[in-house]
Amino acid sequence: MVAIPYLFNEIERIFRNTPLYAITLEAFLLLSVIWLLLYKRNGRKHFTKEEEEELIANYEPEPLVPHTDPNHPLLHVRLVQSKVGKRVVVNGYDCLNLASHNYLGLLEDEEILEDACKSLRKYGVGSCGPRGFYGTMDVHLDLEDRLAKFMRMEEAVVYSYGFSTVASAIPAYSKRGDIIFVDAAVNFAIQKGLDASRSTIYFYKHNDMADLERLLMQQEQKDRKNPNKAAKTRRFLVAEGIYMNTGQLCPLRELVQLRAKYKLRLFLDESISFGVLGKTGRGIAEHFNVDLVEVDLISAGMEWAMGSIGGFCVGSHFIVEHQRLSGVGYCFSASLPPMLAQAAISALNRFEKDAQIFAELQETSRLLHQIFSNFSKLTIGGHPLSPVKHLYLNVTWEQVNEEHKKLMEISDKCIARGIAVIEACYLYNIEKQPVRPSLRVTANRLLTLADINDAFEIIEDVTKELLN
Repeated sequence: MVAIPYLFNEIERIFRNTPLYAITLEAFLLLSVIWLLLYKRNGRKHFTKEEEEELIANYEPEPLVPHTDPNHPLLHVRLVQSKVGKRVVVNGYDCLNLASHNYLGLLEDEEILEDACKSLRKYGVGSCGPRGFYGTMDVHLDLEDRLAKFMRMEEAVVYSYGFSTVASAIPAYSKRGDIIFVDAAVNFAIQKGLDASRSTIYFYKHNDMADLERLLMQQEQKDRKNPNKAAKTRRFLVAEGIYMNTGQLCPLRELVQLRAKYKLRLFLDESISFGVLGKTGRGIAEHFNVDLVEVDLISAGMEWAMGSIGGFCVGSHFIVEHQRLSGVGYCFSASLPPMLAQAAISALNRFEKDAQIFAELQETSRLLHQIFSNFSKLTIGGHPLSPVKHLYLNVTWEQVNEEHKKLMEISDKCIARGIAVIEACYLYNIEKQPVRPSLRVTANRLLTLADINDAFEIIEDVTKELLN
């Protein structure tokens, strides 16, 4: 009996010392739990054995994946039946290749092929392990050293897949709460990197520096209102050297000026511009004569001009070394097959001993751009120096899918007549910004004037036939 008054005294003391809002909240939570328990006990509908069996018999589970249109453009497969080079066999047709990103024609370089075969005999096909465990071989370290020296940077890190390079690099540095300013036309790999970073993303109009500065000024005003938060927020600027989705060059000098003015970290994806622009193929910074110190991180794929597989990032030791622990594509993917690492090293050897190949590619790109500007039913998009061109229908269609299907029809007809061109494929429902359908055409250093003229005549005939 003595314990009961003591218990009441303790309860009274707790109520006296506890804020009213805490008591109210605890009471609300207690009542919620009681209500849920009573609802589950009394609100559940009870079925007889016969009703349960009928429900089970009539149950139709939802499909694991939604219905897919069998005529979806991305399911339209073209079969390559030969080695890829200046010419390629597609669906049984021998074609002039204007589709592959073999800008310098190194896929047909016999010396590179022989070096890759020697590496295959020495190391085997693959490593079967990630770099951080047992997948690092001496050829990977040699490639990273050569890339860093070639780009005149402190350090390089090599990834086994081009797409995962920039998609891993961005979230390795930018996290939730940080801010990224990014061009609206960036490729899909960059978009996936932005998603993975969980940062606040601001898209500026494609290559529009006035729109970018407008966004930067708005952010500066927000920072003045909350200086404590601004001091902890990192700001990044992401762009491509040559944009895959448009073929345009980024205005690097203006980007560098804004980087310095607003204290941004600049990430530059040079997947297309590496091995293409500049006197020695070092990319858009060399093309515009911009000091690489102004760029915090450069990423590039080795699947384009180098004719290999994988990608790399170069920068200062402090920045690049961080990716060896935080780059998801580096940490959790099997390392680059050693024969492909050797092929990349051999491509760098060619870059260093034969710089004339870059001037030859740039001249071919200009020539192709000039001739392809004369189509009657198509409009060319892209910079004259870019090896990636986009051919758009002169008339914009209301339905994107219908426009894409018409471009597929043009592509199939061109292939049947010996010119391999393809429609650019996008995941339209996932792309961050609207992308207009186009035929994507790539320049190859080995193309001749006669090749380009033949391609022009065939594409012109096909478009006149199908678009009338």
